Amino acid sequence: MIVDFSCQQGLLFVSLKNIGERSAYAVRTAFDKPLLGLNGQKNISGLQLFRSVEFVPPNKEFTQLIDPVAAWFKQQRPSRYTITLTYSDREGNKFRERIVHDLNIYKDLGYISFTGGGDAKRAS
Repeated sequence: MIVDFSCQQGLLFVSLKNIGERSAYAVRTAFDKPLLGLNGQKNISGLQLFRSVEFVPPNKEFTQLIDPVAAWFKQQRPSRYTITLTYSDREGNKFRERIVHDLNIYKDLGYISFTGGGDAKRAS
């Protein structure tokens, strides 16, 4: 199990994904600080998805939009998160993963956005 961030066409996303070959059970995710999205109006880290998921099959991925990258950095949100995942396998073996993410890697990336007429324009 992992929690990962991605940037697609200038939008910042967070995902919970089972990268293993076996199902994960009783998946719990803890962020070291609240992850606020949608202009600071939504507590992403408080979603049921990150609090408690009872079953995640192999290769299953849940993805949540956070914010446009430019808006994220304009609002001077935290850029470094430590995330702890706990889960079990079918036999009851328990696992604990600690992942550190620094979102500053997305700050300087260029991206392409598409306007309504299908025209591409370069954004920063």
